[in-house]
Formats: sequence, structure tokens, C-alpha cells
Amino acid sequence: MRSSRDMAVNLADASTLIKQASSQGAEFISTPEMTNIFESDRERLKAVAMTEAEDPSVHGFSELAAKLKKWLHIGSMALKGDDDKLVNRTMLFGPDGKCVARYDKIHLFDVDLPNGDKYRESETFTAGTQAVKVNLPFCTLGLSICYDVRFPSLYHMLAKAGANVLVVPAAFTVPTGKAHWHVLLRARAIETGSFVIAAAQGGKHDSGRETFGHSKVVNPWGQVMAEAGADPEYLLFEIDPAESVAARARIPALVHARQFSLSDVAP
Repeated sequence: MRSSRDMAVNLADASTLIKQASSQGAEFISTPEMTNIFESDRERLKAVAMTEAEDPSVHGFSELAAKLKKWLHIGSMALKGDDDKLVNRTMLFGPDGKCVARYDKIHLFDVDLPNGDKYRESETFTAGTQAVKVNLPFCTLGLSICYDVRFPSLYHMLAKAGANVLVVPAAFTVPTGKAHWHVLLRARAIETGSFVIAAAQGGKHDSGRETFGHSKVVNPWGQVMAEAGADPEYLLFEIDPAESVAARARIPALVHARQFSLSDVAP
């Protein structure tokens, strides 16, 4: 996607792509981080964001999931939290339209980039504290959002708990996307023997920010099986959870992982 400042436009654009994917046989559909609104001005974002109960995108996606009778994973939405900050929240809607799982982004992106861009997610968002896996009829899903991908321990925990498909909805910047997006997704797939589904924002947004795009599906052996560019589109790919079982049998790193202590030596 290339979400804008206009929630109504974003809901319409996302719904169009979701319907197209559904018409081609998709049973599980995933969208990027910040599907409902993409706003670089944090004060304006706080001013226009709504609670989960109020947000029209939440209601719209719920109704769409029920209409299409598909599993609909909205990668994330900016929603008002319980305090004066927002939450960056994944919502998974079932084929009946009910929200079956929520996940609030745990790791927040606070950084000064070499090109002068500065990001302070913690000034706007409250970090989540709970990892979430979801037992679906066709796979076990591990939830994450964007910057989480840099923290392997989260994915190791999810995989050890049984997750064999990991979702990484994102809005990577262009410089870091070019440098790290591909290798991080492949690494998380290889380390855990899992499929990785990563829907991403891409292109120049009306808020002035540019995102990397390159949504992709990576198999448990670390191979990129499908990849988009920077323009809005959908990818359609069939996954076989048995591939995760096979990859983990060939490289049983999850079983071999051990607890250990550190010796701090000062000669």
C-alpha cells in the first residue's frame, strides 16, 4: 500500500486490493503497518486518531472480512490507547468479522538516521508488552510489526511456541530498507524454520515520507518466493505448513537452543 493522511481513502484502497486478492482465492490476507493512516506529523496524528471502538477502519475491515468470509490480518492501525499516547496495533479478523487477536508493537523505533531523518515512535506510541500467536485452521501465526524484525528473540519465542508463519507488516524507510529489509526477513525465516509474510508500505506518501515497499513471502528455507515493488499491488502465494516441519527437521536449531551464562573476563 501507499497509505495517506486520509482514512477514508486508505480504507477504500485497502478494500479494493483485499477484494481482488479474495477473488483470486486468497484465504488469509495481510496488509502493511499503518494501513488506516500514514501521518508523519505526530501531533496531527494524535489529533485525528480514534479509539478502536470509534475508528471507521476497524468497523470497515470487520465488515469486509465477514462479507468475504476470509481471514483478514490488518498489519497495523494507529489507534488511541488508554493514556495520552497511541498504540500501533495489529488486528486479525476472522471469517465472521470478529476480531480474534490483537497485538501492540513491542519494539518502538527511536533513531537519528545519517540522512537527517529522525524518528521517535516512543513520543507518540505506547509499547506493547505481550507477544501473540494465533492458532488458525491452516497454520499457527506469530504476530509482529516492522521494527520488531530486528529482535530475533521475539521470533524464536513465537516459533518455540508453535508458530510456523510469521507476519511482519512494515513501513521501512528507504535507506534502511535497501540495506536490511531483505536480509532481516530471510534471517528470521531461516532461524525459525518459518514462513515469513511481510506486507509493506511503499513509495512517496502525501505526508512527505518515502517508504521502501518490497512486500514479500519467504519460505522456511530462506528463499524469497514472491516479491512486490514499491507500487500498491497484492501478492498471491500458496503456503504449505509441512515445509516448516521439514526445514526444522533438517536444521533443528529451535530444539538445540540452550540457556547459558556469560563470563566477563578482564585480563
